[in-house]
Amino acid sequence: MMRRPQILVVDDEPQIQRFLKPALVAAGYEVIRAMDGAEALAALRAHAPDVVVLDLGLPDLDGKEVITLMRRSSETPIIVLSARGEESEKIAALDRGADDYVAKPFGIGELLARIRAALRSTAIGTAASASVLVCGDVVVDLAAHRTTRSGEPVKLTPKEFELLVALMRAGGRVLTHRALLARVWGAGHTEDTQYLRVFVGQLRQKLEHDPANPTLIVTEPGVGYRVNTEPTDGLSPSDHS
Repeated sequence: MMRRPQILVVDDEPQIQRFLKPALVAAGYEVIRAMDGAEALAALRAHAPDVVVLDLGLPDLDGKEVITLMRRSSETPIIVLSARGEESEKIAALDRGADDYVAKPFGIGELLARIRAALRSTAIGTAASASVLVCGDVVVDLAAHRTTRSGEPVKLTPKEFELLVALMRAGGRVLTHRALLARVWGAGHTEDTQYLRVFVGQLRQKLEHDPANPTLIVTEPGVGYRVNTEPTDGLSPSDHS
């Protein structure tokens, strides 16, 4: 039998734990529970879960500090689940190393979709050294420095190519504006968000079937961008800025 993916749920609210466990088990996951930061760090070491679902408001440690401590020893995907909905909190959590952010109140369907995306990201990450990246009908051949869409070659500038590779290697994870700018243009350009917006627009013009309604490169408003690992022409984006 295949091992069921393990989800570590870190939340000090008993009602959240009681709600999440049966829903996650019904979806085919094994659930490990932790009520504070210390328990979460111990569970991460003991069980090496496949995904961590983490509340920021913990009784012993701030959740952002837990992310920092986890990232010292683990690349396990971390999905923040928090009532702190401010953009600054989202950006801080993502910059610390979180992979995604779901605001409370939330729907279980959305959380399950984010977990599936995180698991796909892990699978993609294990093959990050592969010479070919694929997302929908877009294929990037790293060795040949060649990009195709639906089998047709797409001419990208060097920076467009680097930006696309960074997004595709993240495998559906949100990359903040600062992270993308630092990765592609260097640490001296981390505030040039307008510059990034222009290049994302150029990529959409070349790769999206309908650039005005992008389904491949998705905006996380005020935070950053991610690739949709299951792009469809009919998907309705929340924002195209």
